[in-house]
Amino acid sequence: MTGAGSREAARGSGRLAELDLLRFVAAMAVLAFHYFIAFASVWGDRPADLFPAIATPSGLGILGVELFFMISGFVILMSIWGRGLGAFALSRLVRLFPAYWVSVGVTAAVYGLTAATALDPKLSPGEYGVNLTMLQRAFGVYDANGVYWSLWVELRFYLLISVLVIVGVTLNRCLVFMGVWLLAAGFFAGSDDKWVELLVMPKYAAYFVGGMAFFLMTKHGPKLVLWCLAGISAGLAVNSALDRVAGRIEKVGYAAMPVPEWAVAATVIGFYVLMAMVALGWLGWMRWRGLVVLGALTYPLYLFHTTAAVVIIPALRDSLPPWLTAVVTILAAMIFSYGVYRFIERPVQDFVKVRRRRKAAPPPPAPSGTSFAAGEKASLP
Repeated sequence: MTGAGSREAARGSGRLAELDLLRFVAAMAVLAFHYFIAFASVWGDRPADLFPAIATPSGLGILGVELFFMISGFVILMSIWGRGLGAFALSRLVRLFPAYWVSVGVTAAVYGLTAATALDPKLSPGEYGVNLTMLQRAFGVYDANGVYWSLWVELRFYLLISVLVIVGVTLNRCLVFMGVWLLAAGFFAGSDDKWVELLVMPKYAAYFVGGMAFFLMTKHGPKLVLWCLAGISAGLAVNSALDRVAGRIEKVGYAAMPVPEWAVAATVIGFYVLMAMVALGWLGWMRWRGLVVLGALTYPLYLFHTTAAVVIIPALRDSLPPWLTAVVTILAAMIFSYGVYRFIERPVQDFVKVRRRRKAAPPPPAPSGTSFAAGEKASLP
């Protein structure tokens, strides 16, 4: 597919199948990091010792969230183009909350009704209730599930992008927005100020801006200014990723997180290369319908893979080999996640789409011979 074809896809269906694949890859990367590196308390042993052959690539899975942020920058900018603030807010509510509420409920049930103890956040019922808002960090309440931290980052990105929605989304306004945000992120890099972290997000801004730059390439072509913004954001992203991985290694030791610096830099650069390929239309040949299902599966899998590990791995680890235990757990997490998508997320999304279409549909024409006034009255609720 040519670049023009990719831009037409972005304007038309609003969905790029290659991004669905990248979403799924990002989710599986996070899952690999947790299952094969981070979840020592779940396995009762250091996962890097149980799975030494894949310890380094699994450790790099910590950066799967950063890939999510890049994809979010691309997709959110695509979704707000030509839309109002209300439509944007509704789309985000429908997209994020149904599966999230189920996740909070399942997490509370697991720790309240079973003997599971690994990764227990030890929250009160009221604190689980606060988690239902997705704003628990704003209230100083601990996340019920460790992966929820990234949703707090996403919500702050939505708040920032709402500024563009309010003033009207144009290429020039996007360029100003992205340039100012990158400048602030670079200036405040390493800052410990809580308000800077809250509003500027210097650790993650580069990923969102990079994704936005690549979407603008699909819409307006690969302009030099967009390549410059993508390049600057890539430099900031590599530094941020190196700091994050170094912090993890300092905390747990290199033996538990055997990830060299060069691999971190190469992974982040690889993200930018992949997103550039999407922007240029080089991956447009990916049109397998199953990619849409993988994309839909991604968010529930991200939310529920931790809970699946907490329940299943301790029950199987003493009777099955580690590899088989991991495979069973991954399959169970995927099946449950598909069920959440099929029976929770999709019905809610379909319901909202139908209601919006009915609301947007013009009133039926008045019967022949009916006066204008009578027809107008008949169209009123």
